[in-house]
Parts: sequence; C-alpha cells; structure tokens
Amino acid sequence: MAEIKHSYEFMLVISSKLSEDSIGGVINKFKELIEKNAQLENIDKWGKRKLAYLINKESEGIYILFNFKSNSEFPAELDRISKITDGILRSLIVKKEN
Repeated sequence: MAEIKHSYEFMLVISSKLSEDSIGGVINKFKELIEKNAQLENIDKWGKRKLAYLINKESEGIYILFNFKSNSEFPAELDRISKITDGILRSLIVKKEN
C-alpha cells in the first residue's frame, strides 16, 4: 500500500545581507532536498520584505515559499536542516488541509 502524502507549505526567511549567489545557493539547497524526499509542487519567491521586528539586528528578509507533498516524517527533517543552515532567519512548516 502506498504511503499517504500530505500537503505542506514551507516558508523560509533568508538574510538580506547575503549575496545574490548565496541566496540562490540556499534556495537551491532546499529545492534539491525537497525534490529528493518529497514531491515539490512550486516555489513562490516573494522577494525582500520588511520584518515585523528585528531578527539578529536585521529589519528585512528574503521570503521564499515552497509547496510540497510528502510523508509525515520528512517535515521534521526539513525543519532540523533549516535551523542549522547559515543565513536562515526564520522558517515555518505548515500542514495544509486536503
């Protein structure tokens, strides 16, 4: 029997102090990780936005939204990796209602 897949949204806030190449590298890292372990539906690049409050003395961040489907174990690993990746100010994974 096939594993049940759930839909998720994964929001990344990347430091705007990073170079364009570094920002692209972070996006690519998570894109490849999701494609390897889940079914990537789309990536929505919101661009640079003002933060509601300072995070690590930064007032702006680059917002990226990933939509994917995976088993229920993968989001925990994705969250762990986002917490140890340099340049990530915040991340959030939300399970969407089907």
